[in-house]
Amino acid sequence: MFTRRQALLGAATAAMLSALPVAATPGWADEADALPREKVALVAPPFVHAHEQVATGGPKVVAFTMTIQEKEIVIDEEGTTFHAMTFDGSVPGPMMVVHEGDYVELTLVNPETNSLAHNIDFHAATGGMGGGELTLINPGEQTTLRFKATRTGVFVYHCAPGGAMTPWHVVSGMSGAIMVLPRDGLKNEKGEPVRYDRIFYIGENDFYVPRDAEGKFRRYDSAGDAYADTVEVMRGLTPTHVVFNGARGALTGDNALRAKVGETVMIVHAQANRDSRPHLIGGHGDYVWEEGKFANPPARDLETWFIRGGSAGAATYTFLQPGLYAYVNHNLIEAVELGAAAHIMVEGEWNDDLMKQVDAPRPIVTN
Repeated sequence: MFTRRQALLGAATAAMLSALPVAATPGWADEADALPREKVALVAPPFVHAHEQVATGGPKVVAFTMTIQEKEIVIDEEGTTFHAMTFDGSVPGPMMVVHEGDYVELTLVNPETNSLAHNIDFHAATGGMGGGELTLINPGEQTTLRFKATRTGVFVYHCAPGGAMTPWHVVSGMSGAIMVLPRDGLKNEKGEPVRYDRIFYIGENDFYVPRDAEGKFRRYDSAGDAYADTVEVMRGLTPTHVVFNGARGALTGDNALRAKVGETVMIVHAQANRDSRPHLIGGHGDYVWEEGKFANPPARDLETWFIRGGSAGAATYTFLQPGLYAYVNHNLIEAVELGAAAHIMVEGEWNDDLMKQVDAPRPIVTN
C-alpha cells in the first residue's frame, strides 16, 4: 500500500520509490549539527543575495526558507495572463549560493491558500530524487531538507511532484538555480583567480498558453481549470512564449540590467526544460562554464554558448565599452518573437580604438 507521498507522485514513480529508504541513517549527518549556522534571506531575480566568492572559515549550515506561491502573472506587453507556480513568488525562483562542503538547509512552505502539492528536486543534491521524495507537501504543510553541497557549479532546482504534474509545474514557472562555489573561489584554466563585481541571474522559461477559437490567449479562473488545455499545448512542444525572468520585457527597456565599463559581470543562465543558446550582442563570454560545473576549466572568448535543458551555465565578461547590450537566446525567433531577451545598460567612456564610426552615413558617390 502506497504512502500519501507516493500516491501523489504517481503510480509508476511510487512503485520505484517503495523500495527506497525515506529516513536518514542515524549518525550520517551528525557532523552538520555541530557546524555554525547562517540564515540567509533570499532576494528576487535577477539579483542574488550577498555572498563571499572565497570562503572564510570552514563549512557551515546555510539555512534558507522558500514559500511556494500559486498566483496569476502577466507574461507579455499585451497583458496575457498565466497561472504560475512559483518559489517565493518569482519566476525563476531565487538563486541560492553556498560553498563546497557547506550544508544547504531549506525550509519549504506550502501555504494552505495554495491548491496543489509541491516539492523540490535539487540537481546539486545526492539521493532521494534530489530531495523530491523528502519534500513533497500538501497545502498547509512545510518541511525542512538538508543536504551536503559536494559538487561545485551552478545547478537547476525545480518542482517534481511526479507523472504529468512534473512538466506542468516546471513550465508553469517552478524552477530556479543554486550555485556551489569552490571554497577557494573560481579559477581559470591556468588556476588563476576569476572574480566578478556583479552577478545577474537569468532564468529562461517556456510557457504554453492555450488559445480560444479566435486565436486569442485564454484566461482561466485557476491553474486547475487551465490544466487540461495547457497540457494539450505542452504536448505540441511549441511554446507560445520563451521569456527571461517570467515575462517578455522583464529585463529590457526600463527594466534593463546595469553595469559600468571595467566591471566584470557574471551571468548565471538556467533553463529547466529546453535547450538555450545565450549570446551577448557586442560582448563575449570571457570565461564560460558552459556545462555549469566549476571543477572543469572554463572555455574562453565564446560568442555563443549552449545551455542544455535541465541545467544552468555561468559566464563572465568584463565590459570594455559603454552603451546598450542585448543578451539573447540566439535562436533569434525565440528572442525577437517570443521574448527571450534582456538588456544590459553600461556606463562609461567610449574607446575609439575598439570601435568607431569612420564615416557617417552619406549618399553614395558615383563617378
